Amino acid sequence: MAPELGQRIRDKARELGFDCVGIAAARLGDEQRRDLAAFVARGYHGEMDWMGRTLARRGDPRALWPEARSAVLLGLNYAPAGDALALTRRPERANVSVYARGRDYHLVIKSRLRQLARWLGASEGCGVKLFVDTAPLMEKPLAARAGLGWQGKHTNLVSRRYGSWLFLAALLLDRELAADAPEQDHCGRCRRCLDACPTKAFPEPYRLDARRCISYLTIEHKGHIAREFRSAIGNRIYGCDDCLAVCPWNKFAARTREHAFLPRIFLTAPTLADLATLDEDGFRALFAGSPLKRIGRARFLRNLLIAIGNSADPALAASAERHLEDPSPLVRAMAVWALARLVPAPAFAARRARHLPREGDAAVRTEWAAEDARHAAE
Repeated sequence: MAPELGQRIRDKARELGFDCVGIAAARLGDEQRRDLAAFVARGYHGEMDWMGRTLARRGDPRALWPEARSAVLLGLNYAPAGDALALTRRPERANVSVYARGRDYHLVIKSRLRQLARWLGASEGCGVKLFVDTAPLMEKPLAARAGLGWQGKHTNLVSRRYGSWLFLAALLLDRELAADAPEQDHCGRCRRCLDACPTKAFPEPYRLDARRCISYLTIEHKGHIAREFRSAIGNRIYGCDDCLAVCPWNKFAARTREHAFLPRIFLTAPTLADLATLDEDGFRALFAGSPLKRIGRARFLRNLLIAIGNSADPALAASAERHLEDPSPLVRAMAVWALARLVPAPAFAARRARHLPREGDAAVRTEWAAEDARHAAE
């Protein structure tokens, strides 16, 4: 064991700007592996097929790197200054998850991790592998074992000091370091996170069905979002913070000190109308260096049109109608759904006559037919 090396790592990590540091052995328990296997077996991972393909490696850090002996878990606080859910109560505005309002955290954290890894190699002679949410490493259970927090009933990490607002990163080392004591679960009987979920994505405490999760639906899901979830999505165009934001432990979290995580001005309270005008070049330019860029313009507009349909603002009907002729069938289908919620049945029928579905546009035809049937039933 090398307790003095562990302390030097902590000191260096804090010098580089990390808010918390913990050390665990580079292994997971049988319970974590069983939970992961059950998650995949139940299909809760949805379209994230890579979770099934990497199941064996994901359950054991040493399967990623056989030389790994210790895991250094690091956290960066990204807590917002005010009410994280304030924009969800302003339907004319677009709500973006707190983590995505600033600069892409992968870029910020990876730069610091590389500095820490270089220091470990040069000064301590350690072999190191670094991870920032892009490899099959289970950071949350490792972070709990390293004492950074515990996995709450919403399955995310909760810290007594930072609440639910921690970005996580990890280093695997080929040195055996003295491990920190794991954190205990402090959720008690509280179930605020479970009750706050707009789409009821938690079949039970500590279990998430990603297929119902708004973060999954608006970010990871590539196709048409099922009709049963659209109204509940509200104006959440990228991710969802509801289960995180209601956690009582957030009362101890101070606003992030990291300037890169502060909201970009255009994401503080963007209007749906303004975002609906973005073409491909405008989308790429506006979201350069932002997590939103990864979903592409078509999925972004799919989400935005759902928000427009939920706005109850007839003035946004023109924005929806304009996208009936979008190049993407994904966008055209959601434009039909949005328009149907903003104009009365006769006006909707008139628009349909002007915007005939294209050849092979099955999804768009389905949306037109569903809205015709809904209007006829009213």
